[in-house]
Amino acid sequence: MEENKLEIISIGKLLVSLSIPMICAQLVTLLYNVVDRIFIGQMEGGTLAMAGIGVSGALVMVIGGFSQFFGAGGAPLAAISMGKKDNDSAERILTASFSCLVLTSVIITVVLPFVSAPVLRLFGASEEVLPYAMDYCGVYCLGTIFVELTLGMNAFINTQGFARTGMATVLVGAR
Repeated sequence: MEENKLEIISIGKLLVSLSIPMICAQLVTLLYNVVDRIFIGQMEGGTLAMAGIGVSGALVMVIGGFSQFFGAGGAPLAAISMGKKDNDSAERILTASFSCLVLTSVIITVVLPFVSAPVLRLFGASEEVLPYAMDYCGVYCLGTIFVELTLGMNAFINTQGFARTGMATVLVGAR
């Protein structure tokens, strides 16, 4: 039943059963970010560190855009192929998306340390804030492949109707 529930369950029930786990996952991610910012705000130099994270947020969103491009872009295409019972095409799309996520992550991890300072200045980092933003980007850069693969591949999990599994992957990452 789990394999073909998208074919036999009513749209209303599917909407509820798929959206609630996704909403829970988003709330956990939001809570994780709020707790991080509370912790950072309490540190010495917390105001500047918070400003550094804020300025870095634009760069992090650009990086996250790649996971959406390849994950949220590829997942519906794979789902359409699966709906047509063309699993070979679905597997090719999944493989291409995964490969693009890995390649993009490697490029970002290698290139970002060299371009982050000018990009952060472009996004409004002052000389006072820049060291904090650079530190944050440096740490984020090291985890880029994990973020990209988690967000990008999670779209494939959710698109196949396994929203609880998708939620679980987010919960594991937030621990």
